Amino acid sequence: MTTEYAFPRRAGGAKLSTADANGWSGGPRPGSGSPAGNGTVSGSTVDLEEVAKFSAMAEAWWDPRGSFRPLHRLNPVRIGYIRDMVERHFGKNREQSTNQPLAGLSALDIGCGGGLLSEPLARLGAATTGIDASDRNIAIARTHAAQTGVKVTYLPCAAEDLVATGHRYDIVLAMEVIEHVSDPAVFLRTAAELMKPDGIMFVATLNRTLKSYAFAIVGAEYVLRWLPRGTHDWNKFLRPSEIARPLRQAGLSIRDLSGVAYQPINDRWDRSRDTDVNYMLCASR
Repeated sequence: MTTEYAFPRRAGGAKLSTADANGWSGGPRPGSGSPAGNGTVSGSTVDLEEVAKFSAMAEAWWDPRGSFRPLHRLNPVRIGYIRDMVERHFGKNREQSTNQPLAGLSALDIGCGGGLLSEPLARLGAATTGIDASDRNIAIARTHAAQTGVKVTYLPCAAEDLVATGHRYDIVLAMEVIEHVSDPAVFLRTAAELMKPDGIMFVATLNRTLKSYAFAIVGAEYVLRWLPRGTHDWNKFLRPSEIARPLRQAGLSIRDLSGVAYQPINDRWDRSRDTDVNYMLCASR
């Protein structure tokens, strides 16, 4: 039985068929609506400027030494965390194989980009759907999945588009995406709607602290040049409490909060108690 995570006291209309992996069949295409004054799509949390930024880098998604190198390095710890929390939530006694512990579960990867998380989830047995507001990202993701033979359904849409279809998922991921949307609270409530009643959600992002500015902006973008300059806006980073509040309003409870810290000696990322820069959390009803 899961319990609510206790935060430390510190400041701080056509139906869309998910069987159609090659075309959009759910109304106006994302980005075709009337842009709002702040560069968003009307009725959506999609930020068009952010979509354009990542579309421009789409060809680099699967280059482990390219613009998305940090995500490639983060993937092992992200996948390990998701696997551990899913097993804790759903129980280890489900009928499952050792190689595919997520077999029998459905997963939704919101803001999937080129599929860096979607493909590993599918390999672990989950029936995986990846969605992204960028057509270029979806094209890259589909091409790579075809090349590797991994079965993933990729759809060019926003989370809000998917809600209307009635599809719901056991596992919902919003990993390294919330800092790029126009309204994080609305986005989180929308993501919660896409969960099955007994589902589990994962959110990963960057904390808004002086330490994160030094490491994620100055260090990663200007000194080490892991990321192109301007990839992140520190003002859009979110404290854990700012994630927890709208999730609780949506009826979810925070089950775990884990930091992710870079180990320069080993050139790898590990789970940590330090949530000052990168962190992940999971929530369920």
